[in-house]
Amino acid sequence: MIVDIQNVTIEVIQPAKKLILCKNLSFFINPGETVGILGESGSGKSMTALSVLRLLPPSIKITQGKINFTRKDGSVVNLVEASYSELQGIRGKEISMVFQEPMTSLNPAFSCGDQVLETIFQHQKILGKEAKKRVLELFEKVKLSDPQRIYTSYPHQLSGGQKQRVMIAIAISCNPGLLIADEPTTALDVTVQKSILELLKEIQEEMKMAIIFITHDINVVAEIAKRLLVFYKGEIVEQGDVVNILEHPKHIYTQGLMNCRTSAYKKGQRLKTLDDANFGSDIRDMKVSDFVVDNRLFDLPVTSDSALSVKQERASILQICNLNVSFSRYSGFFGHNSKNQILKNVSFEVFQGETLGLVGESGSGKTTIGRSIMKLVESESGDILYKGKKIDILTGNELRSFRKNVQIIFQDPYSSLNPKMTIGDMISEPLIVHGLFKDSNERKIRALKLLREVGLNEEYYNRYPHQSSGGQRQRIGIARALAVEPELIILDESVSALDVSIQAQILNLLNDLKREYNFTYIFISHDLNTVRFMADRVIVLKEGAVIEQGTSDGLFSNPQNSYTRNLIFSTPGHR
Repeated sequence: MIVDIQNVTIEVIQPAKKLILCKNLSFFINPGETVGILGESGSGKSMTALSVLRLLPPSIKITQGKINFTRKDGSVVNLVEASYSELQGIRGKEISMVFQEPMTSLNPAFSCGDQVLETIFQHQKILGKEAKKRVLELFEKVKLSDPQRIYTSYPHQLSGGQKQRVMIAIAISCNPGLLIADEPTTALDVTVQKSILELLKEIQEEMKMAIIFITHDINVVAEIAKRLLVFYKGEIVEQGDVVNILEHPKHIYTQGLMNCRTSAYKKGQRLKTLDDANFGSDIRDMKVSDFVVDNRLFDLPVTSDSALSVKQERASILQICNLNVSFSRYSGFFGHNSKNQILKNVSFEVFQGETLGLVGESGSGKTTIGRSIMKLVESESGDILYKGKKIDILTGNELRSFRKNVQIIFQDPYSSLNPKMTIGDMISEPLIVHGLFKDSNERKIRALKLLREVGLNEEYYNRYPHQSSGGQRQRIGIARALAVEPELIILDESVSALDVSIQAQILNLLNDLKREYNFTYIFISHDLNTVRFMADRVIVLKEGAVIEQGTSDGLFSNPQNSYTRNLIFSTPGHR
């Protein structure tokens, strides 16, 4: 065993009381083995990983247990009791970590080459040309094209997949015996995700390295791990062979997670969800009744190829005609101006009451389309027509009406909500802007009604965003968008970063609202399973151009373009 964790308990040490975050954790990892840790946010996955490296915040302590680590020289050290100097010799050299978000893990003030060099200087004492040669070799090993350019590039100049590869290069620079990968592919599109997973497998096989792979994505963990640990509220509720657990889950919580996946449902079905409020305080007391098994069919029009071919059955609410968007890029000492074309002659229609999916890799132009519709990005040429009127010429009351009728819900509810405003004030603000309701009392009644509609109680009205979970914050964002009774809602990766059970709740909510209010959605996502479940029609984008479009069922069952086929094949569960 390279790591042997025995009865580890992690607690928050507060003046008034103690709060247990992880309780009696026991598991082991063998050399060269990949162990997956699966669970929702707050289950203790990342806390366990940080405890191995002793990177816990000062207020959080390991109060019980041992973490025995076998070093390269064969000696065994208990990391719980290891001295600071011992830990410094282990971190980065013998145990490395790849974090979820490389943009926040990489230092924006230093080039990518310098950041890899730092780790090499710290542990291997290699200097000068030899050190640079080692960095370039690492960049080649992690399959970064043009290593010389990457060496001098800064993080903001790279794509998400490239940044994650740089992080992996840093992590493997000293040939560690154990690599901890904490949600390393969550924010990546399916093709990049596939390449990162394949890269980790290749590196592991070559270096005989053990991996702890932390994720909330069941399909991803099935592809990379041999053994699986399922976490719930700081405890391990199930562990064993990954195939056996996922095909025959024994614990009710694992069964619940498996049944929340969109890939297990047909369009129109209601997703099963986990309701944490119904779970017993002790995981051993959980029973089948704690799992919400509502599987009713929506009373939604499930479209088909023949239905959508008759366009007169649905009114066109939005038309995009030959849209071109370019961003200026300045380079050189004198600031030479060059154009980077993001959208290239994009044309499509959106029909009343439908959900239109936009899919494609990062940089394909999905988000730019959404922001162009909202007039958050200026177009270079082409037209966007809302109910037959060009939005570029709207002024005064017409523009105000357009901004009321078209709303956007962003991907990250943490950054899209004002931390200084209460939730009630945030929902009421658009009502004030658009002059809806005559006084603050009526606006409060409206805000409370919206909170109930998105599944939150009245207590949230006076709370601040930081007092809510990620799923609750996304519900608040939905309530804010609904406040002005829009007709078209753009959802820009609004569920991609959520746990599978929270995602199921949000998708059910969106479909409920669509049924009740006949909303029209533009659903932007890199998660093809979710798009297949939600969308009536799908448009595939590549490098700013539409390369294929059709009904959801038709496109996913019989894609015509090789790029679309590759996207579908790259989706976890299909590859």
